[in-house]
This record gives sequence, C-alpha cells and structure tokens, in this order.
Amino acid sequence: MLETIHFLNTALPLFYLATFIVYFLDFKKQKKTLHNSKRIFLFLSLLFHLFYLLSRTFEFSHVPITNKFEIFTILAFSIACSYFLLELFSDIRGTGVFILGFSVLFQIASSLFIEDLIEVREVLRSPLLGIHVFSALLGFAGLTMAAVYGVLFQLLYKRIKLNTFGIFFEKLPSLETLEKLNFYSVIIGFILLGIAIGIGVIWLPVAFPDYSYLDPKLVSTLMVWIVFGIGIFMKIVIGWYGKKVINFFLVGYTIALLSMFLSNVLAKSFHSFY
Repeated sequence: MLETIHFLNTALPLFYLATFIVYFLDFKKQKKTLHNSKRIFLFLSLLFHLFYLLSRTFEFSHVPITNKFEIFTILAFSIACSYFLLELFSDIRGTGVFILGFSVLFQIASSLFIEDLIEVREVLRSPLLGIHVFSALLGFAGLTMAAVYGVLFQLLYKRIKLNTFGIFFEKLPSLETLEKLNFYSVIIGFILLGIAIGIGVIWLPVAFPDYSYLDPKLVSTLMVWIVFGIGIFMKIVIGWYGKKVINFFLVGYTIALLSMFLSNVLAKSFHSFY
C-alpha cells in the first residue's frame, strides 16, 4: 500500500497538470473533441486523488489533515471537486482553466513536501474531525471559485463599458453566465461550510472538555457563513442581480480572507492543536 501511496503522490500533479492543459487548450482553440473529453480527464484525476486520500487515511490511521502539506492535497482535491460539481450542475465547461490551476499548484506543493506521519495526536484520528475539515475546505473552495468568477465578471463588465476587447475577453462566457457561475459557487460553498459548522458544533464538546463556542475560528467562520447567507437571501428574495450582487459576494470573500488571517495568526484558538 505504501508504494501505491508514493506512486500516486508523484503522479497526482501530472494528472492535474494534464487536466489543466486540456482545459486550457479547449479555452484557446474550442475544439469539440477537447470540449467533450476534458471532463473525463477531470473525473479520472478526482478518482485517483480520492483513492490516494483514502489510502493515506487507512495506511496511517488518520485523515491527512495533520500538517499544511497534507491539507494542501485536500485543498487541491476540494477545489477540483467543487469545480466538477459546478460543471455538472451548470453544464458550463469553459471556465475550468481559471480554477484548476489552483489544484495544480496546491498538489505540486503537497507532493514535494508531504511526509508519512504515523504518530499524531489522538484527536487528529477522529473521523468526525476529518469530515469537518474536509467540508470546510470544500466550502472555502466553493467561495474561492465564486470570487474568481466575480473578478472575471468585473473585468469583462469594464471591457464592455469601455468597448475594448481582446482575444482573452472574447472567449469568456457572457456576464449573465459568469453571474450564474458565481452564484452557483456561492451556494456550493454556503452548503458545505454550513455542514462543517454543524459538525464542528457537535464534535467540539466531545473532543475538548474546556471548549468555548466563542473560539475565534468558530466565530469568524460563522460570521462568513452569515454574510454569504445574507447575500443569497438578497439575490433570491429581494432580487439583487448583476454588479450589485457580485460586489456583495466579493466583499464577503474579502471578509472571509481577513477573518481567516486574524483567527489563524493573531488569535488563540483550540484549532491550533494541529
């Protein structure tokens, strides 16, 4: 099993790089053969990656979340998986090149520096913790995709207003499509982050006798979830659309980045156990 794990650790960056190249070539040339085959490349990469994550979990008796390079490989999977779900839901296949590059970078960093850790703190062996972290990373991956689509929307909107286009902008989806992808990504992120928060609230008192629901990371994550929940409400119920809702979600993502920085660097948290 260990040999298989090491082989997949080496091969995964190549899988993701090949997938990224196929998406890039399709974005550039827009050939039918590439358009139909690139989802297969992505699906196979995710399948191999899932097998790799499960293999590491069973071999070392803990979910790979014990250090940043283990988390990097889950981040790579989370981003690619979130995009795959988005592509399935929307059937819009022309924007993967803007998302999958992140998976390539995270997986390369992970494959270069990851270590085989057997001795870890007992709390890190909890299956609930693994689901909690995995859901949280999937959720933030969804919100990151929303931010990417929001930035693309803003760039294209500005180009249309100035009536200046280049080859790059001519190949982008319409503003309406980018807004749709932004919103779908927010929904994916909101649901998965909500699952992570729910599991965390259940698991917290079991794992930590001296826990506090005022933990900085818990509070900041809940605040981000509420902000995006307000944005979803404003779009569905109040009827926000276009630049207004895009700007709101971009502000929400900025708040998410700031809260993550502050809770990780400046605040004391029980999450620092890993």
